[in-house]
Amino acid sequence: MSSILQVIEKMKLNVWKIDDVPESYSSDVYRLTLISGEHVYVKIPYNRDKLHREFQILETLKGVIPVPQVMDIWYGDESISGALLLTAISGVPCTADMDDKLSFQIGMYHARLHEVNMQQYGYHTTEGFKPLEQNDWRLHIQHNFDKWKEPCKEILAQTLYEKCIRYFDHAFSALPEPDGPVVVHMDFRPGNILVNGNEVAGIIDFESARAGSTEIEFTKMNRYIWEVNPHMKSAYLEGYRTIRPMIDLERIIPFYDFYDAFSAVVWCKNRGIEQNKEFLQESIRTLQKVTAY
Repeated sequence: MSSILQVIEKMKLNVWKIDDVPESYSSDVYRLTLISGEHVYVKIPYNRDKLHREFQILETLKGVIPVPQVMDIWYGDESISGALLLTAISGVPCTADMDDKLSFQIGMYHARLHEVNMQQYGYHTTEGFKPLEQNDWRLHIQHNFDKWKEPCKEILAQTLYEKCIRYFDHAFSALPEPDGPVVVHMDFRPGNILVNGNEVAGIIDFESARAGSTEIEFTKMNRYIWEVNPHMKSAYLEGYRTIRPMIDLERIIPFYDFYDAFSAVVWCKNRGIEQNKEFLQESIRTLQKVTAY
């Protein structure tokens, strides 16, 4: 709580009430009610790179899709990584239960996000935009996987770990050519899609967004929405295709389901296995499922 009080002081906010925002897994997010009655959000990112990344992407997406507006930014000090003051979007997180109209809209807004072209693959940091080595998306994916091997080896059962290594080698080489570079969200899931009834109110949480390939974007939609309610996929795809063509999801999703889960094992190790036990088990189940074939 001391960090949010420090941010409030730095931003000279007149606050009546402070509420925690649940299910904010990486950064600390607070909903503030100001003395004026206005609601705003303060986001204190996990590190300074995420602060710069979210700020730059939100500025880029102004007028493209409904996103929070940045009212103020504080670049932090020795103890805090900084903070964003964001406008409140009137809506609630989406659930897996949605009608065709909402699915269509989500697909359309996701495609509009992917229509924002970038000059190079890469991401924003405190030092500016950092392009990927050789501007090569697949080389980036390969390097990430190689980096995650050792920490995953410490967590996964040996048999599963060996299956993961074999699966990557086989599935990675079979991927089609990547598209991009375009803006990708990197965590496009129901909790980051705010809705009012059957209308999309806004998209939030761009701290991991970057210039990438759209092939990385559909894993969580598939896992948390389409696998729960398969009929929702067709309306989403219809909405997406009103803006841009869809890539070959059947060839892409299994690999990125695996890649995302392998990455999540490392995330749980770094952030604390006990605190993230449920997420770790979910990720291990995904790896078992994908590598079983």
